[in-house]
Amino acid sequence: MRQPRFVQMHQENNDATRAAIAAGLMGEPAQVDPKYFYDALGSRLFDAITELPEYYPTRLERGIFEAHRLDIASALGTGRTLVDLGAGSCQKAASWFDALAPKRYVAVDISVQYLEHVLRQLQREHLDLDILGLGLDFAQDLNLPADVGDGERLMFYPGSSIGNFNPEQALKFLQQARVAAQGGALLIGVDLVKDKTVLEAAYDDPLQVTAAFNRNLLRRLNVLLGCNAALEDFTHVALFNEVQSRIEMHLQASRALTLRWPGGARTLAAGERIHTENSYKYRVEDFDALLREAGFVQTRCWTDERRWFAVFTARA
Repeated sequence: MRQPRFVQMHQENNDATRAAIAAGLMGEPAQVDPKYFYDALGSRLFDAITELPEYYPTRLERGIFEAHRLDIASALGTGRTLVDLGAGSCQKAASWFDALAPKRYVAVDISVQYLEHVLRQLQREHLDLDILGLGLDFAQDLNLPADVGDGERLMFYPGSSIGNFNPEQALKFLQQARVAAQGGALLIGVDLVKDKTVLEAAYDDPLQVTAAFNRNLLRRLNVLLGCNAALEDFTHVALFNEVQSRIEMHLQASRALTLRWPGGARTLAAGERIHTENSYKYRVEDFDALLREAGFVQTRCWTDERRWFAVFTARA
């Protein structure tokens, strides 16, 4: 039986991590990169968020995939290397194996240690498929190693994660994805602009699961930076910035306080916020234009009936 291969490209640099987090906290406004959400607990909390009735993106994307699978597969073609960006549990990509018949599956996440168990199980279910686990921080630079192999690639980026990039970053990412596709294609999920109440409910649910996910970042600051952040000193804030067309998540200080860590400190007034995440929302025509600006052609789009969520395909 085949065994999955693993290549760890991203090397954690604790000093660089501490410096980056400290620089963000000292900024105006204070901010923390959302990639630090995802320790073991943060990942489980996000999985729980996707099950909430208020959090529509996962459910709607899955519905579009199921309703239009044959049309989407026809637009993409078969037999390419399937590159799954931010693979996680790998289940979204695996649901496409039958329709797309990939010659190779490349699961990309920041750590191959996280991928190892999942990919070994996946290999048992797909005995003849060439599987590679790739540890890469692709948000910084989508530069795939030679281990991925030659030939056309299908870049798979579901879940509306593109919304975490600002428009300039999204354009750069899509340009890099086009180059990485080596003449292949892109399959991507995109959250669309809709009523503000629907958007804000998706990021501030009544069960407060998203609040727990956001506030878990304070625990991460304590571990990664040696900070003194206390969960009870911060509340979760989620709002839709209509001018920027983005959901913003913040941690708001409930009293005046000073965050301290070795070599630094940041004082926050009561009500002052730490900006923890953006999630940009697009109109169909605007994202189509962004794809074309990045150099993609033959773009196609499928949405749910209410046009709340979109799935795009494009040729590199």
